[in-house]
Formats: sequence, structure tokens, C-alpha cells
Amino acid sequence: MNRGPSAGPENRRALLAAAREVFAESGYSAPLSAVARRAGVGQGSLYRHFPDRIALAAAVFEDNLGELEDVAASPDATLDDLLDRAAEQASVGAAFFDLVSGHRHDPRVEALGNRVRRVATALLERDREAGRISPAVTAEDVELALFMIASALARSEAAERPAVAARARAILHAAFRL
Repeated sequence: MNRGPSAGPENRRALLAAAREVFAESGYSAPLSAVARRAGVGQGSLYRHFPDRIALAAAVFEDNLGELEDVAASPDATLDDLLDRAAEQASVGAAFFDLVSGHRHDPRVEALGNRVRRVATALLERDREAGRISPAVTAEDVELALFMIASALARSEAAERPAVAARARAILHAAFRL
């Protein structure tokens, strides 16, 4: 259905919601035509908003990062909270792992990585000051932990993901503590 040029913001929201669902169901390599169809827009509208797959996936995961930044903004938040929320996000869809691993040096992906790094660093420092984490743990360790969780969940069957996430979290909890 063509909603016309004035529907641009509505079309963009519909495309992001559809992409989140399609990527969760079929992965990062899902046909973009499926995203446009689910959003109820033509492919021209999709490409006006998102000129390529990376732009679309980055926009979807920008929302996820917003959630992680909201978690970190809470004065009581810990690295455990960050890892829990990231695991929940990765359990829904593994497309972010595929985006990052396949396009590390793309400036749009690097920008997302920088945001993750800021969140991880802030929570790491807070946990370190509170004595909840080993002084040997670095921001790079936290980033690697997030990547490891996403990787493990991306390679797991959907029904197995909650148990895989719980095991990964337990391992990381034990490794990061004093």
C-alpha cells in the first residue's frame, strides 16, 4: 500500500518493526523484499529510508543500543544488568552478530561499537568502584563477553537460547568477579 510522501516517518517505523521481526525469524541475510512486504510498503520506500542492508540493520540495532544505554543510565545498573539485557536482545535475533562480524570496519557499524564500548566502560567503572568486579577485567573483556554471548546465541536453536544464555551468563559472572 502506497501511503505517499507524507507517510515517511510512519513508513520508516513500519520498516524498522518489520526488519526486527524478519531478521529475528530469518537472520541478517533475509530478503529485504520480505521486510518491505511485511511493512506494507514498496521496495522503493525501503531503499529511500535505508539505502542498503547495513543501514537497515544498523537502524534496527540502534534501537537495541538505546535500550542498553537506558539500562546503563540507571544509577543502580551493573554489568550483570547489561549482560542480561544484551542476552535477551540476542535471544530474539542473531542478526546483530552477523552485522558486526561481517562489517566491522563500516563506519555505521563502528559507531554502534563505540556506543557499546561507552556503555560497557561506564558500567565497568561503576562495578569496579563498588568492588563487584575484578580489577583485571577491562572494557575490552566486557565487549568480548557481549560478542561471545551474541555468537553463542546466534548459533543456537531458538528453543535452546534461554538455557545457552543462562550458561554463558554464569560463566562470565564467575570469570568477572573478585
